[in-house]
Amino acid sequence: MTATDARQSASTEEATPVLTFEDVVLGFDGVTALNGVSFTVNAGELFAVIGPNGAGKTSIFNVLSGVYRPQQGTVRFGAEDLIGRRPHAIARLGVARTFQNIELFSNLTVLDNLMLGRHLHHPYGVLAAFAWLGKARRNELANRLAVEEIVDFLELAPWRRLPVGLLPYGIQKRVELGRALASEPKLLLLDEPVAGMNLEETEGMARFILDIRDELGLPMVMVEHDMGLVMDLADRIMVIDFGKPIRTGTPREVATDPDVVRAYLGEEHRVTP
Repeated sequence: MTATDARQSASTEEATPVLTFEDVVLGFDGVTALNGVSFTVNAGELFAVIGPNGAGKTSIFNVLSGVYRPQQGTVRFGAEDLIGRRPHAIARLGVARTFQNIELFSNLTVLDNLMLGRHLHHPYGVLAAFAWLGKARRNELANRLAVEEIVDFLELAPWRRLPVGLLPYGIQKRVELGRALASEPKLLLLDEPVAGMNLEETEGMARFILDIRDELGLPMVMVEHDMGLVMDLADRIMVIDFGKPIRTGTPREVATDPDVVRAYLGEEHRVTP
């Protein structure tokens, strides 16, 4: 069964969501960032969150990755409760995240940055790493093989040994995506994956995101301001404003909702899915 077949099968059966984000309330010094936000993400689904700046999109990601702890609500990844867990513990459960602003080591090569994404798969200490014998050697070689597969998947071979700081912006964004994939996540959080990209780079990133969903079967939550991209890629979309959800549905349902059109798109910028 292909990943696409699995997604279609999952949509026709009663199944436990991969992610449950239920009635979450998050506030800071009297300012409510999230106010009763609820959504689920199913197996193999690309779920998008849209809204204006300050709507609470990044706050959702920070709750999911353990940076913020909400005052109310439930956040479950499969059977695991995420609230109260530290970011590294959530990463070990299989939640990986990219960032709106590139967070790479510019002086390291593409391969080195991707290898950093394998840190969860290093079951040995510093001394064993220095000795590079036995288990450490075998594990290091296995990790390098996994990284080379990501290089091929994201078509990074021409730049694999170049320092990231010398690469075009769009390639750096692709490397950051690769680093997240290197951890072998079970859920991928994409924070504005095409922010700052030109049209050609955006189209390339969209293709890789679709490949991740369709070939790897990896569920994703995506925050993005590019409405055309969201409407083309997302299976479902949640629209939020001032920390409160306005509408959750398919791209067509969201794009034709009068409240969404009026509040975010404007009649003259209406997007036809």
